[in-house]
Amino acid sequence: MTTTTTPATSQHQPARTTLSTAGPTDSRTNLGTYVRHAVVLARRSLVKTIRTPEALIDVTLQPIIFLALFTYIFGGAIASGDRGAYLQFLLPGILGQSIALAGIALGTNLNSDIDKGVFDRFRSLPIARSAPLVGAVLADLFRYVVLCAVTLGTGFLMGFRVHTSWLSALAAVGLAIAFALCFCWISVFIGMKARTPGSVQAIGFLMVLPLSFGSNTFVSTDTMPGWLQAFVNVNPISHLVSTVRALMNGGAYGTDLIWTLGWMAVLLVVFVPLALRAYRARA
Repeated sequence: MTTTTTPATSQHQPARTTLSTAGPTDSRTNLGTYVRHAVVLARRSLVKTIRTPEALIDVTLQPIIFLALFTYIFGGAIASGDRGAYLQFLLPGILGQSIALAGIALGTNLNSDIDKGVFDRFRSLPIARSAPLVGAVLADLFRYVVLCAVTLGTGFLMGFRVHTSWLSALAAVGLAIAFALCFCWISVFIGMKARTPGSVQAIGFLMVLPLSFGSNTFVSTDTMPGWLQAFVNVNPISHLVSTVRALMNGGAYGTDLIWTLGWMAVLLVVFVPLALRAYRARA
């Protein structure tokens, strides 16, 4: 009896071991499975955002306030009383600034989820370590689409008009959203390194505000001191704004587009590995 049972046990045991170890490995390395996991986690983040509409204040009320504030309060002084002309100049800049500011919330939310232990559950699942971060970035796409729609809709009500074509305007919006998906990885990295959600927000604002105000968002570069122009001319926000401005108002954008695409590549190459490494270290 023993001699017939023992071989059967030893014969089937390795098969069980192989199956149990192969499952998680396949789910972590297979590209199709990885994409499916990232999309599921993106849906989870999206549902969370929809159920808390106050989380959309920075992509709804904030661009409206900036547009109204600078057009009606500062526009007359900056553009010698021609607020309509200044609105044509300002709106692409507000779009670039708001895109950069909107990414701060991503790092804040990720840091909060880690503190609450949500990512402990993710780490226990047979998914790739980076899937929760990629899913959160994909979910932020919804916020950027809302931001662009609100900014352009408000601008049209205030008198902004596209002077090129709707195809160029859509290309400008698509470029702004693509840039946001690259730029937000800085916020993801900060969210992995900072200790509290509040510190993520503080560090994010300290980083984004100099980039947005030290650019051609609100005034032309040639009105600035020479030393500041040197910074503005290499600022990624400046090149994005110049490209969007040219696509909507007309003008050459080839050089600025190349700079923008180059900055997008740099942001991905530098901050995606840094964010993933910081996440693994925090795990």
